[in-house]
Amino acid sequence: MEFFRIKKDIPFMKHALIFNVVSIIFFVLAVFFLFTRGLNLSVEFTGGTVMQVQYTQPAQLEQVRGTVAALGYSDIQVQNLGTTRDVLIRLPVQEGVTSDQQSHQVLEALRAHDADVQLLRNEFVGPQVGDELMTNGLLALAFVAIGITIYLALRFEWKFGLAAIIANLHDVVIILGFFAFFQWEFSLAVLAGVLAVLGYSVNEAVVIFDRVREMFRKNRKMTTPQVLDHAITSTMSRTVITHASTEAMVLCMFFFGGASLHYFSLALTIGIVFGVYSSIFVGCGLVQWMGVSREDLVKSTKARHDPNDPNAGAVV
Repeated sequence: MEFFRIKKDIPFMKHALIFNVVSIIFFVLAVFFLFTRGLNLSVEFTGGTVMQVQYTQPAQLEQVRGTVAALGYSDIQVQNLGTTRDVLIRLPVQEGVTSDQQSHQVLEALRAHDADVQLLRNEFVGPQVGDELMTNGLLALAFVAIGITIYLALRFEWKFGLAAIIANLHDVVIILGFFAFFQWEFSLAVLAGVLAVLGYSVNEAVVIFDRVREMFRKNRKMTTPQVLDHAITSTMSRTVITHASTEAMVLCMFFFGGASLHYFSLALTIGIVFGVYSSIFVGCGLVQWMGVSREDLVKSTKARHDPNDPNAGAVV
């Protein structure tokens, strides 16, 4: 399905160098902020107290969050668990205060608004659990990146696999850079969003690279920049439909999903925007700089001259 069709190819590769410089600047800044400011890790990574309370009526999460924040907690997570009456509260570690004291303080504050609030469980999550989560998250990120590289290398050619994974990691680092610069809370939900961006971005790269391979087979006279420009232009309608519809859904989560989905949807929003950008100017730009040609995708065998071979002179 196409909403529109662009008849003349847009010369994207003509401006690839400029946008590659922009990408390098964004990337370097993101790495700089990651090293200087670091990520604002949530309770899931740093450890803290986990409380589950139950209301007799559907809980008002914003009211619960405001009540807990009024006690002096700045890094808290409040979300429904299972039903609208069950609420999960995560509190950061406080020096000199035990987990039981934290939960008692919070429960008393909640009961000041609703005397029927019941404490179902109270647990302390140690920082060693957070270390395991961080390690497993980084391993998951590494395995996804390796898997994508192998898949694209087998489906297309190793240069395409390398270009795609660099473009995708470019998106991941920039997302992390935004979270480091603004000190947004980095939770397991955000980590899931980052992994989702990896899979989402590679889909765009596969579509474009598939069209590149098709054009190399159909047209022998087009140069590599011309093939890349045609591949990007011919998939523009599909790109707009796919990313606009996805972005609309993500923005709905951002504006109406509440605090529990706020940073998750924010990570996806940044990833989608930079995913489109990197697929065109980073991925395809790297393919051009690495000198990908028709011969890389369309393998030919030279004519053989053995007179006893019935296939002599054949070209595959």
